[in-house]
Amino acid sequence: MDEERKTKRINSVRDLIVYRLAFDTAMEIFKISKGFPQEEKYSLTDQIRRSSRSVYSNLAEAWRKRRYKAVFVNKLSDAEQEAAETQTWLEFALKCNYTDKQTFETLDNKYERVFAMLITMERKVDSFCKVR
Repeated sequence: MDEERKTKRINSVRDLIVYRLAFDTAMEIFKISKGFPQEEKYSLTDQIRRSSRSVYSNLAEAWRKRRYKAVFVNKLSDAEQEAAETQTWLEFALKCNYTDKQTFETLDNKYERVFAMLITMERKVDSFCKVR
């Protein structure tokens, strides 16, 4: 088998590209949200941080529950919902001029990639939910 075509065994949720992308994007949001106005501390700042963190935490929960297909898919769906909420907060931050258009587009595109990977995981649920 060609070396490039070998698939790395996934031993941990941290081995999933989608998990790493969601985690890294949440860290980016954490950093930019430090610059949000103080009056947004208990609203926008808390909400965007919470929803962005929930994307990868739901993935971690899905990974641990992958013995049960329905629970696995449900947690993936929860991750998608949190990603959609994060995109909404990002758009709000853009409209309030708390972030620039380039930053918004970069982060928004990363969440679109997250969506695509989560949908692929749902479609290939049997390959993730095999009893090992």
